Amino acid sequence: MTQPTTLPQNDFIRDIIDEGLRTLTGKKGAHVATRFPPEPNGYIHIGHAKSVCLNFGIAAQYSGTCNLRLDDTDPLGESMEYVESIIRDVRWLGFDWQDRLFYASDYFEQIYSFAVELIKAGNAYVCSLNADEVRDHRGTFTEPGKDSPYRNHTVEENLDLFSRMRAGEFADGAHTLRAKIDMASANIVLRDPVIYRIKREPHYRTETKWVIYPMYDFAHCLSDALEGITHSICTLEFENNRPLYDWIVERLIKGNRPQQIEFARLNLSYTVLSKRRLIELVKNGFVQGWDDPRMPTVTGMRRRGYTPEAIRKFCAQIGVAKNDNLIDVSLLEHCVREDLNERAPRVMSVLRPLRVVIDNYPENQAEEFECANHPQNPAMGTRKIPFSRSLYIERDDFSENPPSKYNRLGPGREVRLRNAYIIKFESMVKDEKTGEVVELHCTYDPATRNGPPADGRKVQGVIHWVSAQHCIPAEVRLYDRLFSIEDPGSEAEDFTKYLNSGSLEILTSCYAELSLKNVEPGSKYQFERLGYFCVDEDSVADKPIFNRIVPLRDSWTKTVKN
Repeated sequence: MTQPTTLPQNDFIRDIIDEGLRTLTGKKGAHVATRFPPEPNGYIHIGHAKSVCLNFGIAAQYSGTCNLRLDDTDPLGESMEYVESIIRDVRWLGFDWQDRLFYASDYFEQIYSFAVELIKAGNAYVCSLNADEVRDHRGTFTEPGKDSPYRNHTVEENLDLFSRMRAGEFADGAHTLRAKIDMASANIVLRDPVIYRIKREPHYRTETKWVIYPMYDFAHCLSDALEGITHSICTLEFENNRPLYDWIVERLIKGNRPQQIEFARLNLSYTVLSKRRLIELVKNGFVQGWDDPRMPTVTGMRRRGYTPEAIRKFCAQIGVAKNDNLIDVSLLEHCVREDLNERAPRVMSVLRPLRVVIDNYPENQAEEFECANHPQNPAMGTRKIPFSRSLYIERDDFSENPPSKYNRLGPGREVRLRNAYIIKFESMVKDEKTGEVVELHCTYDPATRNGPPADGRKVQGVIHWVSAQHCIPAEVRLYDRLFSIEDPGSEAEDFTKYLNSGSLEILTSCYAELSLKNVEPGSKYQFERLGYFCVDEDSVADKPIFNRIVPLRDSWTKTVKN
């Protein structure tokens, strides 16, 4: 796979890399090695996509390498399903790690040896305090912690206990291995952190081989070092952990060591990007799965119809910052809209149909209009659209009592049917019980097939349509933002109470032009005047399902149903 072509970027991370390369030329040379290291305990989302673009983009810009590594140090919740989804999603975004796919679990034996090395150097000890006792000994931000009573065990005692931990002699929680650093450190992370714990949980790759597992902070930096990573780029929540990262590699790694650099994570309006909260949405049935098109997961965005090009453009536009901020989701939608405007062919579909009968059109006649698939791109060709006496138009394109500036069909009004004739309203049929308009009767002007009226009169507007005799039924799913407030992720309380009840509307009585029969899942179109739509994977030939990707413009309002 060829990496996406991207323009060189400038940001504080690249400034750090540039300075390092200048000062270390001859020692490290010009080599830059990055990695994208997700934990396989869920599907990756748009925030991860930013990290993917950053790490692979830096590697490409400096002619370096970027690894894909699964940091699978906690068997609880990890699975091959998540691994496969991550590999699939990173590849779909357009990036290639060649033969550099790694797993932290590949290094379990080496990481265990590193832990033994720490014990032998007097830098780690086996602690028998339980989790609550460890917490009580840790202290506070204003008070130092207290030494564990097991802190001064001999090296021999610690080596014996640690080997017995590995052998499975002890119950979960009976012992941990802790780094011996400083219980009075101002940085609580350095107050003898746990680096190994007992966990009798089968691992999706190593199965039951191990009953002790390294903590993420211990395994992550050593995995970076073992892979020769030069720049370990992570988000700001790891800033306080950087001294621990450095403490570990300084004591265990000889030669060149990776450098950790933090950047602000992506926060997106009307969205949550906490993996814990996304798992809650899936497990509790608030959404229909990780690939629900309302989810900010890469797989959900792909199913909705977002393109990798649009996501990469969005990540490039928001750039890399040092401080957290909230990005307006409309910028992401704008990037999607701009990309689809170039590539999506135009078609006509009616979502809320109202029947129109053209009284002066021959009853058994049909004709075809040749329509451009993309008015700005002749290379996309044309298609033929059938026209007949009975049509469907959008219900919103008729008003019995038109408001001001209403440029569509109504009593005494004329409109042009897109690519076809001008029609004039004559009468309507209403449901006797409800009073709802169920059918319009109009007349057409045959002279307007190829141009404007000969007498120069102006019509109210242009509307889309489909022939009732030459269309296919369709289901359309209108997706909107999943949450009703701008920053649901900032609320400590139950975030699910801010779910937008109008985030999905399913329309089952839609009609699409005949050219959309047998369309392939994943195909994208602009429904004229309505927005951009993607064929859903659940579609069948005779009745396709379309997901709305984005409207033609930002139509979101602050007033939504709660």
